[in-house]
Formats: sequence, structure tokens, C-alpha cells
Amino acid sequence: MRLEFIAALLVIGACQETQVPVGPTPGRPRFDGAAAMEHVETQVAFGPRIPGTEGHRLQLDWMVARLDSLSPDVSVDTFTHVTTGGDTLELFNVMARFQPEATRRILLLAHWDTRPRSDQASDPAQQEIPVPGANDGASGTAVLLELAELLAGSAAPMGVDLLFVDGEDYGPGIDDMLLGARRYASTLEEQSPRPVYGLLLDMVGDADPSFLVEEYSAQVASVVVQKVWRAAERLGYSGYFPNRVGDRITDDHMPLNNAGLPTASLMDFTYGPGNQYWHTPQDTPDHVSAGTLEMVGEVVAELIYSGG
Repeated sequence: MRLEFIAALLVIGACQETQVPVGPTPGRPRFDGAAAMEHVETQVAFGPRIPGTEGHRLQLDWMVARLDSLSPDVSVDTFTHVTTGGDTLELFNVMARFQPEATRRILLLAHWDTRPRSDQASDPAQQEIPVPGANDGASGTAVLLELAELLAGSAAPMGVDLLFVDGEDYGPGIDDMLLGARRYASTLEEQSPRPVYGLLLDMVGDADPSFLVEEYSAQVASVVVQKVWRAAERLGYSGYFPNRVGDRITDDHMPLNNAGLPTASLMDFTYGPGNQYWHTPQDTPDHVSAGTLEMVGEVVAELIYSGG
């Protein structure tokens, strides 16, 4: 009987081995990087998306209109924040839920606002110029908006919540940053059904991409990291998703992890040679790649349609 039992285990193990996915999930819709690039250009054309500005209002209206045409459940959470300088900001988190009745759900998020100052510009005269935010803001938002197109046309095997958070990059200090993520984290217990994990997309459009594993994500959301990097491996993108830990980045995933939702950050830490485009007036669409957006979108689509 013992030999029969061992033989049965070997058969089960062999069957499980043959079921390991290789290549894209069959029937998964393809992500359109060119369309995502158009979304980047549209956002930058609105001008700076700083809370309280015309560009911020235009982008909000545009995003909500697009999402309303695609998702059965779109909501806007309006809230305020008083900065350390005494200014009152009116902020908006936008949520689009797909298959809202599904009890198993994941959360994908990106920030849609832009930084008021180019504080990393090498020329002091440029430091008061608002950041255009093609990569830092628009790239993650563009990928989520194009994923909404996929989810509207082809149902995923689970529920997906797309969250566009505001006030991530206001600053200059951390007390006036990550505002939308903190807001969502404070309402996490009210989310029903609550997502099982989250994935943050931030600065995902660099023309020379390398997505290392963010250190804090590796520590507190390693299961999510494994899911994402394995999806990249199945698609042949391991060269762009090296399975090694990089820097620790303070970003929107932190408040969510602190609230008990395992959330990994997907980010290219270096934007341009020597990181020279980050938080500068050079964060423009010509430094963003449709090919990189497509690669990231394909990886996230693979994550979704493989069952997460």
C-alpha cells in the first residue's frame, strides 16, 4: 500500500508539473502600448495636474468620463487635506470596479497628480517649474486606463478594482504626500468585498526599463512580488524584471501595507541616464516608451487573466 501511495503522489506531481503555465494565458486579451502612450500624451497636454489647477480638473473629468463608459461601478471619493503650509487641498480618489459582485478581488493603483516643483532639476532656475509628469503620474495612470478597456471587453476570472489616487506627489515633505493612498487605507475596512492584495504602478514608462524588486515590497508583500515577477518570466521579460532586490522606496504601497493589505510596488527606480528626468521639467512624453508601457501592461494583464 505504501508503494501505491508513493506512486499516486508521483502521478499527482507529474500532473501538477504539466499544468504550470508556460507563455501567455490562453485567450488573454493583448495590451495595446500605443493606446497607452496616447493616454500619456493626453494627460500631459492638460498641463500640470496639481490639485487646485485647471489641468487637475480637466484630467479628473476626462478620467471619470472614460471609466464611466467602461466600468459598471465608478465612484469618486472627494476629501480635503490641510498642508503643513496651511493650504487646503481638495483631492479626488477615483475607483473603477470590474465584476463588482466577485468576492475575490485584487487592487491595482496609480497616482494621477503631478509634483508642483521640479525640485531635482540641476538648474536652480528650473526648480519652480511644475513637473510635466509623463512618467511620474501619467504612465501608471495610462496603463490602468488601458487595462480598463481590456476588462470591459473580456471578463477576468476575478474582480479587479482600479484605483487612481490623488495627492501622491504634492510635497515637498512626506507629510503632504501619499495623501490618496492614506485616504484609501483609512477606508480599507469599509471595502466590501475587500481585495486580497494590491499592486502599485508608478514610473513604469522609461524607455530603458529595469524593474528591480522594491525592498519594502520584498519584505512585506513577497507573495505579490512572486506573482508579478513570475508573470513577467512567463512572457519572456525576465531580462527587464531581474529577480533581485533594489532600493527601498517611500510610495503609495506603504500606507496600504501598514493597513494590512499586502501591496507591492512596480517601479523603475532610475528614469533616464543618471535618473536625470525624475522630478524635472524633462519628464515629458518623448522620454516615455510605448514599448515599455506595453510590456508592463502585458505583465499586469497576465497577472489578472491567469487568476492572480
